[in-house]
Amino acid sequence: MVSALMITLHHLNNSRSQRILWLLEELELPYEITIYQRDSETRLAPDSLKKVHPLGKSPVITDGATIVAESGAIIEYLTRKHANGRLAITDPNAPEFADYLHWLHYAEGSAVTPMLFELYLRLLGGGTEQLSGTVNAQIVQQLTYIEGALKQRSFFVGSRFTAADIQMTFVLEFAQASGRVSGYPRLQDYLRRMHDRAAYRRSIDKGGEYSLGQFGKRA
Repeated sequence: MVSALMITLHHLNNSRSQRILWLLEELELPYEITIYQRDSETRLAPDSLKKVHPLGKSPVITDGATIVAESGAIIEYLTRKHANGRLAITDPNAPEFADYLHWLHYAEGSAVTPMLFELYLRLLGGGTEQLSGTVNAQIVQQLTYIEGALKQRSFFVGSRFTAADIQMTFVLEFAQASGRVSGYPRLQDYLRRMHDRAAYRRSIDKGGEYSLGQFGKRA
């Protein structure tokens, strides 16, 4: 670790950037945080974030002249460049390498996609019964798969906490906000354990408002 390192996290309340704040606390990297607030009516990010990255989304970090967006990319950048691979599996010959990559990127791919579809359908009035049923079935499929993956282990990759757990926790928090994890005891236990981590609690204290309920509640 380089003592002079200073990363800036551009943090939007109630967003995926909470997971990057948590990661920084777990890695104990020096960083600064610039906090942005969602519009109280639209719930969208402020235009000021576009001054950092053209997409105007969070999370995004700046590391000197380097700008990195997207949760998975930020996690790979920080763990590889500034943390000597801590909380990651970087050796392609390691037995758990493929498993780590799967969970790290599954979170923002297959796992969260149907949950976002459900959110958008709700905001647009619910959609057709057939479409809503299809989305619901996809969510159940994903949560059942995740529940099964935790049957024989405490973390998503092997027997230790990794950045993949940080990625997956946000997905499960989003599901929890809509009442989706009530029938999945392993997911509930997993969330309790993640929320009990000291670094997670510090990230909540530093990040400000963090409540996904306003996005996740179903009608």
